[in-house]
Amino acid sequence: MPPYNPILGHLPVVINVMSKIPRDSHNQYLPSLLRRAYPELGPNFYMDTWPFGSPVLFICEPIALHQITQEHSLPKHPDLREFLRPLASGLDIVTMEGQQWKTWRNIFNPGFSLAHLMTLTPLIINETAIFCDILKERAEQANIFAMKSLTDRWTMDIIGNVVLETNLNTQRAESPMVNALKRQIDWLVFGSKLNPWERWHPFRWLVHRYCSHQINTYINADIDRHIANFRDDANTTSKSIIGLAMQTYLAEDTSRTSIDDTFRVFALSQVKQFLFSGHDTTSSTMCYIFYVLSKYPETKQQVQDEHNKFLGSTLESKSSRLKEKPHLLNQLPYTTAVLKETMRLYPVASSLRGGEPGFCIRDPEGRLLPTDGFLVWAVSQPLHRDPNYWPQPETFIPERWLVGPDDPMYPIKGAWRPFEYGPRNCIGQELAMMELKVAMIFVLHGFEVEVAYTQFDVENPKNPRTVSGERAYQLTLAGPSDGLPCKVRVKQSRA
Repeated sequence: MPPYNPILGHLPVVINVMSKIPRDSHNQYLPSLLRRAYPELGPNFYMDTWPFGSPVLFICEPIALHQITQEHSLPKHPDLREFLRPLASGLDIVTMEGQQWKTWRNIFNPGFSLAHLMTLTPLIINETAIFCDILKERAEQANIFAMKSLTDRWTMDIIGNVVLETNLNTQRAESPMVNALKRQIDWLVFGSKLNPWERWHPFRWLVHRYCSHQINTYINADIDRHIANFRDDANTTSKSIIGLAMQTYLAEDTSRTSIDDTFRVFALSQVKQFLFSGHDTTSSTMCYIFYVLSKYPETKQQVQDEHNKFLGSTLESKSSRLKEKPHLLNQLPYTTAVLKETMRLYPVASSLRGGEPGFCIRDPEGRLLPTDGFLVWAVSQPLHRDPNYWPQPETFIPERWLVGPDDPMYPIKGAWRPFEYGPRNCIGQELAMMELKVAMIFVLHGFEVEVAYTQFDVENPKNPRTVSGERAYQLTLAGPSDGLPCKVRVKQSRA
């Protein structure tokens, strides 16, 4: 572990390394900064964060990660449960445990199956068409805008349609429910916050109570609508995830003859969690796709050539073919490679597990690492840029995903973990990949997106802020700094 102060623990070390990057940077940079400062640490090491948080065991290599997520799936850490409790009341499939988690994960799995999601491709295309209309309006205005604000609304509308079969219409209008959700997310606080005012704000409970009332009123009305439709016609076919969940809920227990309050309570928590996790992670990744493609025009051209080859050269052909044959989304190898490489460099999620008595991790050197009493943090960001697992780790090379096992660039098994592995992997990963591919197809067809940090920094003078030279460093929720300032122009002669 890093140098230890007998009174202050590792606090001086943490303050020292984190002072070298912007204050709003994501905490996932911490392991890499510590390893750079203390190369002897290795990929797995302990850190004492008292009095601000639980002691941490960082896990940043695939062998140990396999042990805690697949061989023996450690439970989610209580700090994560408390972080999400104001939003989901501890009843979400991210933080539930044991049989309760297994039951509700199985109930919602059918709605997130690839076969079902493919039937929702027209919904995703329709929301993406609205997104493109808004980009056209931005192009006419010819000014800089924060791309993240647009992609947030795009993904939120897709989640609303897919989960609840409802049109939130946040791309075109303000939604009181969505605004309350975003406000509540802003007020969520993790236990390791150093600022005591942020950590113990006296009115936090009041904000959460007010926001929860607004969110719950809206979502419960939608859930009740689905329940009423189901009660009127049990054979009704709903494409929404909540509709499929109702069918699974009744099928799993033949003694149930109707949707009860138990389903209503748990469904509310899942929907709120889906809206939170599903919109922000995909939105952030979409921004980073725009970012890397603006830096690598040759790559962007190859992606467009692939789209034209498999889907046709006109916007109409792309739309009609995808609606008729949505499986074509899985026949775009170079597009998929670009997505994977983007998520390697800019992962938007990690996994917080709780150690268990008697359970130790055996690292590649054969050392046993006790986990009891520790927050076991499975961090993909340092692993994804570790030269021991990735040749030229800091370079964007989508071709590494297209080579065979004998090629030195071939990714090592288990070293790419944006969605994690094991039973607690991301339930929405197939939906995220579909959203991102559809957006790439339609945006690249009609627009040139220019990342405009240089102009933004001139218009907003302040000290240059970077992490390891990266201006688009990841913020607390993993999105790009300053919302990814962009300018956009419409391509000429694109049908």
